[in-house]
Amino acid sequence: MTDDEFDHWCRQQQLTASCKDLIAAIRAAPPSRRVQGRAKNVSGVYPSRKMGQTIQFESHTVELWAIYQMEHDPLVLEYYDQPPPFKIQYQNQNGRKIGHYHTPDFFVLRPSGAAWEEWKTETELKRLAQKYPSRYQKTETGHWHCPPGEAYAASFGLKYHVRTDTELNPIFTQNLMFLEDYFRFTANIPHSITEQILAAVQATPGTTIATTLATIPGVRANDIYAMIATEQLYVDLYAVPLVEHWRVQLWADQQTHTAHTHLAIGTTGHHQQIISPTTLLPNTLLVWDAQLWTLVNLGEKTTTLLPEVGQPMQLPTAFFLQLFDSGTIKIHTSETHATINEKVRELMDAASPTDLQRANRRFHLVQAYFQHRTDIYKDIPQSTLSRWVKQFREASATFGCGYVGLLPRTASRGNRQPKAPTDASKLLDQFITEHFETPRQAPAASVYRAYTRACSRANIPPLSQRTFYTRLKKRPIHEQTLKRQGAKAAYATEPIVLELAKTTPRHGDRPNACCHLDHTQIDIELRSQVTGRNLGRPWLTLLIDAYSRRILAVYLTFDPPSYRSCMMALRLCVQRFGRFPQSVVVDGGKEFHSVYFDTLLARYHCIKKTRPGGKPRFGSVVERLFGTTNTEFIFNLLGNTQASKQPRQLTKVVDPKQLAVWTLADLYTYLSEWAYTIYDTSVHDSLGATPLQVYTDAIAATGEREHRRIAYNEDFLMATRPSTPKGNAKVQPGQGIKVNYLYYWNDAFRNPVVEKTKVSVRYDPFDMGVAYAYLEGRWVKCISQYYNTFAGRTEKEVLLAAQEIRQQDKRNAVSTNISAKRLADFIAAVQEHETLLMQRLRDLEAVGVLENLTPNKEGVPQFPKVSILEPAMEAHSQDDEQLPALENNVELLDLTRLPILGEYR
Repeated sequence: MTDDEFDHWCRQQQLTASCKDLIAAIRAAPPSRRVQGRAKNVSGVYPSRKMGQTIQFESHTVELWAIYQMEHDPLVLEYYDQPPPFKIQYQNQNGRKIGHYHTPDFFVLRPSGAAWEEWKTETELKRLAQKYPSRYQKTETGHWHCPPGEAYAASFGLKYHVRTDTELNPIFTQNLMFLEDYFRFTANIPHSITEQILAAVQATPGTTIATTLATIPGVRANDIYAMIATEQLYVDLYAVPLVEHWRVQLWADQQTHTAHTHLAIGTTGHHQQIISPTTLLPNTLLVWDAQLWTLVNLGEKTTTLLPEVGQPMQLPTAFFLQLFDSGTIKIHTSETHATINEKVRELMDAASPTDLQRANRRFHLVQAYFQHRTDIYKDIPQSTLSRWVKQFREASATFGCGYVGLLPRTASRGNRQPKAPTDASKLLDQFITEHFETPRQAPAASVYRAYTRACSRANIPPLSQRTFYTRLKKRPIHEQTLKRQGAKAAYATEPIVLELAKTTPRHGDRPNACCHLDHTQIDIELRSQVTGRNLGRPWLTLLIDAYSRRILAVYLTFDPPSYRSCMMALRLCVQRFGRFPQSVVVDGGKEFHSVYFDTLLARYHCIKKTRPGGKPRFGSVVERLFGTTNTEFIFNLLGNTQASKQPRQLTKVVDPKQLAVWTLADLYTYLSEWAYTIYDTSVHDSLGATPLQVYTDAIAATGEREHRRIAYNEDFLMATRPSTPKGNAKVQPGQGIKVNYLYYWNDAFRNPVVEKTKVSVRYDPFDMGVAYAYLEGRWVKCISQYYNTFAGRTEKEVLLAAQEIRQQDKRNAVSTNISAKRLADFIAAVQEHETLLMQRLRDLEAVGVLENLTPNKEGVPQFPKVSILEPAMEAHSQDDEQLPALENNVELLDLTRLPILGEYR
């Protein structure tokens, strides 16, 4: 809202002056705290279109869903995350008075008023209500409220709401996420296409997306989704995920959908037919021609039905849905059959493969008996066959399925009760829990000896040592490890929590919806292509599409993880696909939580999700691919570090540092070919297809979304270049702008109008010889006053030089005053400094990588003739004789022969 709209809203609400000031302060203040990812929650940042700023969330299954709901709720005028805290007071379960500051999740403005909102899961609220009964209470109507929060809000005439995840519809949220590209940006659909789609939907109200795509040539899923987002077509977003084409019904408008719903209710007396596509789940009981059928699978092309007696039947899905829509096939609503069906499922789940094999043989013989085919069952004793027929008929009458009556019941025979003495058994369990499963980590043998001594004192015959170890093995391994070794050790055995309730897909429902970005230091030693010197192990950055497992970007560098690696990975993604991910999952590394990274993601409407620390499974997609990269590619190369994993067995012959022959540029070339070609076209075990095939097919099914394409040009490169912490610099007359200790100049700074004004600035982290200033609506290139020194130098190298200068001044007890001249003089004498020399060699290696990334050489720093003076090297070993010779363009640098130049002005 504008200031005038806010004033008008305040007058409508008849707010007091103090309340208006409070709300105005909340609207003007930044978030009071930065959200954190705890043990099991994924936090992040959402770029809000409604608010024009980023909104934080502390849970991607509760608060993020609430953000989507508020973002698309017309009754939500504004909402702010992490508003200023206020103090609440209440009593705990012991009656002790507690007072502390509390920060709600959101402050929301609606036409009906304003309120603080706290979002939690129903399970969490039940736990907190037991711990703090005076803070969280549930009413008879099932609503939660917080008396301390409500008391504070009431003092200003406002509200305080406790909201739960039960208010959030997962299908609706998934569909909002799916359509977000169409909500934010307009897709241009040809008028002829929209007319054909509208005509088909008006002719057949409730037709599905699958039918529309199959019957109208040239229509794409992308066209239909764009029309849904722009309200040219109506879809019940609460009914079914939009990716399931065969279940999504299309309507010309909401009134038509409502009318058909009422018509169906008036005809059948219930909602059965109108909700047909949404309720057709596996194991649904159907009635067709007065017979019961079980829906085995509703596929995109074929539907499988199982009768009570007989073999499964397959129908074309389009024909099946036509029969269903016409009422020929109906859903069976008998509660008895629903219970029976559950019992049948239990019996089938308990049956072993051998049991099923024997039941199938009996079923075949019983069917032959019903059909009077004596030649099939003539060798079966009459009493046995009669017993099977009786069991089949009894099961058919009791459970509605005669087949389960033929399942063998051998598992229920015999005495299944424990035979060990009760007292000895209870004492054994007590010793396991109180003496073995403790942080003391007592050996099992000593615990058993203590158990036998306790039995002797109590005159109880002890159970055998074999029984003791059997009991130990039957204990839950995760719980046992947690008690003995702690949470970190137990994480490896922690059971995967299966999401039994409906929720959004873990890895998104389409390509580019959820991507993982991470770094790792790969296991190979590299050498310099200039000197042959060992430069150590490089860092690999991968951007992975979680849905298709496709590698979107590969970046290799010697620099430890930083915002530069993130920038290059995202640049590569746009260069290859012309797209930015909808959401990026990262870990807690500081490079992912910089102002630059957050700004870049927000600029391109990308959600950042931070997975909790110490929980590798949250990033299992990319973590697993790091391992695949090593096992399938890196470990096949000379110089890999497998031998160094066992340093006591390491010899000079197998030392990776001695065997290193690969350079950074060559490794990047072949690593890219493996990632983009070999891995991309190999069948993935989890997918059953190649990542390329899954990605391509899903793009066609979920929409190409050409309107979201980003051109990889100078505008994009400029947008991804970093800025200073302030974001601007003052134009100093005669000197220009100062960026990272250095002054940069452009002739446009001579304009008196520009002098002493603040301008937006950016710089290239791979070429500190230039910077950029925003003047008169365009970016202009500025040259460093020491361009010859800093051209081609990276930001990392300049920062290391500044750090070395500080260390020198500290040793000499001199106050540090870093200037461009001091940096230039220091770098000019780089040969005397080991740290800078190694960084320089690594930066020179990175040039080959940058050239591979940009075939047209745009944005690649152009270096003058390389001059490296290597310090005195140790005597070369026998293996060093095989090192590559120095490049022809390397020459020794004599500082005494350099001309002395004046400062550039």
